[in-house]
Amino acid sequence: MTVTPRRHAGVASNPARAWAQISRGACPKARLAAMDDVRVGAAFRAVRIKRRWRQADLAARSGSSAATISRIERGHLDTIALRALRAVAAALDIRVDVTARWRAGELDRLINAKHSALHDAVATMFGERLPAWVLAPETSFAIYAERGVIDIVAWHPGRRALLIIELKTDISDVNELVGTVDRKRRLAREVVRERGWDPLTVSTWVIVAPGRTNRARVAAHGAMLRAAFPVDGRTIRGWLQDPVGSVAALSIWRSGPTAGWTMTPVRRVRVRVRVGGRVAG
Repeated sequence: MTVTPRRHAGVASNPARAWAQISRGACPKARLAAMDDVRVGAAFRAVRIKRRWRQADLAARSGSSAATISRIERGHLDTIALRALRAVAAALDIRVDVTARWRAGELDRLINAKHSALHDAVATMFGERLPAWVLAPETSFAIYAERGVIDIVAWHPGRRALLIIELKTDISDVNELVGTVDRKRRLAREVVRERGWDPLTVSTWVIVAPGRTNRARVAAHGAMLRAAFPVDGRTIRGWLQDPVGSVAALSIWRSGPTAGWTMTPVRRVRVRVRVGGRVAG
C-alpha cells in the first residue's frame, strides 16, 4: 500500500519520527514509500494532529467513528474496510493506493503479456479479414483534464466510421468499464482529428479475453452490460464488413475459425418432468 499525503510526505521509517517530521512540516518529498500498517497509521495520526483535529473531529468529517480512527492510527488496518480507510484518507487530503505484487514484478509482466496477446490477435484478425479498416493501436490523448489511452482506434475510410476498441483481460469493475468506454466514445472525434479523420459515426467494441472468471462476471452483470453494449459478437461480424450506423458491442474473444466474432451462447436447458408415467415438456 502506498499512502500519499498531498502536502505532507517523506516520513521516516520510525512511526514517532514520522509523526514529528510531518507535524513540523519537514517533509520535502511529494510521496511516501510503500508502508506497513503501523507506518500508515502513524502517517494518518501525524496529518490529523498537524490539522489540529481530534479523533472525533476526523470521524465527523469522514463519516466514520472515533473507534475506527483509533484503529487506523494504531495500525490495525486488517480490521478496516478499504472504503472506510479511503473515506478517512480523503478527509485528511491523503491518497491511498493499493498495489498488488507477485513474485518480484512478474505480475505486471503477466498482465501485460495477456493484454499484448489479445491486442495482437485482434490486429491480426483485422489484417487478414478486414483490410478496409485502418488501425491505430495504443492511441493516447490529453484533452483538457481528460487523459487516457485507447487500446485500438479503427477507421473505415469508405464509410467514415470510427470504432473505439477496448480490450479487457479482466473485468473487475463493470461500472468503471461502462464509464471508461463512454468517456472514450465522447472524446473520440477530438482524439482522431489530428489524423485528418472526420467520422460520420462513432462506435465502441469491448473485447473480453476468454476465461471462466470473465464469463461468470459477464453473465452476472448481463442486464447492465446488454443495456450499455446491446450488440454481441455475432451481430458485429456483419457490421464490420459494412459499418453503417453506430453500434456498441461487447464480445468474448474466441480463437479458431471464428476468432473474435462470437460470444459463447447461453445454453438453454430443456427440463423434462415425468407426470403420471408420461414425460411432459
